[in-house]
Amino acid sequence: MRALKRYTPIESAGNRGLESAGKGRVMARKVKKIVLAYSGGLDTSVILKWLQDVYACTVVTFTADLGQGAELEDAHHKAEMMGIKEIFVDDLREEFVRDYVFPMFRANAIYEGSYLLGTSIARPLIAKRQIEIVEETGADAVSHGATGKGNDQVRFELSYYALKPDIEIIAPWREWELSSRSKLVAYAEKHQIPVPKDKRGEPPFSQDANLLHVSSEGKLLEDPWLEPDWDNILSRVIPPWKAPDTPCEITIDFEAGDPVAINSEKLKPAELLARLNTLGGENGIGTIDIVENRFVGMKSRGVYETPGGTILFHARRAMESLTLDKGAMHTKDELMPKYAEMVYNGFWFAPEREMMQVAIDRASLPVTGTVRMKLYKGNTIITGRKSPNSLYSQDIVTFEDDDVYDQIDAKGFIKLNALRLRLRKNLD
Repeated sequence: MRALKRYTPIESAGNRGLESAGKGRVMARKVKKIVLAYSGGLDTSVILKWLQDVYACTVVTFTADLGQGAELEDAHHKAEMMGIKEIFVDDLREEFVRDYVFPMFRANAIYEGSYLLGTSIARPLIAKRQIEIVEETGADAVSHGATGKGNDQVRFELSYYALKPDIEIIAPWREWELSSRSKLVAYAEKHQIPVPKDKRGEPPFSQDANLLHVSSEGKLLEDPWLEPDWDNILSRVIPPWKAPDTPCEITIDFEAGDPVAINSEKLKPAELLARLNTLGGENGIGTIDIVENRFVGMKSRGVYETPGGTILFHARRAMESLTLDKGAMHTKDELMPKYAEMVYNGFWFAPEREMMQVAIDRASLPVTGTVRMKLYKGNTIITGRKSPNSLYSQDIVTFEDDDVYDQIDAKGFIKLNALRLRLRKNLD
């Protein structure tokens, strides 16, 4: 087995830059080229400058287009303005939905009863592409913008190590003294890094966005009792109470576990999710305010917008109820909490997740058919489902006369299952 490389913190020529960020907690390691996961936002723009100051090495920026929207437009330009020569901006929307979101949704994965894992599922894909760029550019390190309090540092780094075991990882939030949002803003202003503003002219909430969701954390949301400022936070979903008074009826077609069409129109995975995001957002669907348990140990409060994912979650369940054998369905349900926790904690590339995925994909093969639903003021209301693989028999369940089921048969079934209960009572 190949021995893993051990790194000893050593002083580099770039340590003169530590003064600009306060004294570093960890001395800079000697690296030649770093691939940075770069969004173009405040945090990663500060990190880009900080890496240039402290490590005095070549920085390669990688921006993944996962359907996050407007911020993507400026990322390439901002990187150029900061002197970056190797800039990667990759459209990964189809791969993201096809190879990450849809497999996760086949599992009906939901963390702690509410969270559809929008941030979690993006990190392994970003990490995978970062490692590919490391190989393409001859880089010897990767960096990310996740804080030392958050889950994303774990998700990124577990994925890095799974794909390239001896990669050097630079995690600025664990090294620098820019230990607060206000210090980050001050550093940005000092170095002429644009600081985005919200509708009130203040630095925005800490947000993550992709085609599956938008998350918001920080500011007033740090107090779990305060109601969110919905008008200032929400970007993809209107509040349910402001949604139209007329229901929107749609159909979704599934093939072998995955959605393939809306209202009989065939769509590619990313197109389909984007369309559902629009429909869900217009009807107030998919907003949650939750306190969740982070992998690193503390609780976190955030607001999540997942309109298309919420519609798909309920539509798929309706389709599964018609097409999956009871034993297969319940076994899949038993796997789900473990699967969801693994995705949340960053173990996408773990062998046990891959093992579960094989079982989930096999169970999903019969999930083919059409679901009809109404979208109304934050609700997804199932109104019909049909499938060529339906296990539902009207002949058996009817309340009218039938000649396929003898109700007397239920007596023996009940008495056999009651036997242990009767024996237990007799011993009392």
